[in-house]
Amino acid sequence: MLSQQVSVLSMADIDCLLPVEEQAHSHPWTRGHFTDSFVAAYSAFGVRNTEGDILAYMFLMPVLEELHLLNITVRPEAQGNGFARVLLDFMQQYGLEQGFESVLLEVRRSNARAISVYQSAGFAEIGKRKNYYPVDAHTREDAIVMRKIL
Repeated sequence: MLSQQVSVLSMADIDCLLPVEEQAHSHPWTRGHFTDSFVAAYSAFGVRNTEGDILAYMFLMPVLEELHLLNITVRPEAQGNGFARVLLDFMQQYGLEQGFESVLLEVRRSNARAISVYQSAGFAEIGKRKNYYPVDAHTREDAIVMRKIL
């Protein structure tokens, strides 16, 4: 299953990305977020199954010598199969090939599973962003900021 190749995503994939995003996140990206990311020419990559369905994807924004991991999502029923790690390994190789020095990301403080995956991929906590993520109409949650040197 992990032998699936990572491929470049495009604006044509938005209708496939939206349902995965909505199933996987309490506060999903909107069509506008995806459209803006493609218009800005951010790098977007995905892993598909043999039927062509998107199992996982990520969006990377270049900022000077650093890549910012804006979104990495795995279809809920495909979680636990290593697809996030496939994308993170690909991201490292891509970043090195493109001459980036590091990758930065934010993750919800409560998302222990994602934090563990990031740590196992070599990311380290470098700070936090207070009240970064919405929880509900009245509550926000801190983000942990993590970086990986390439």
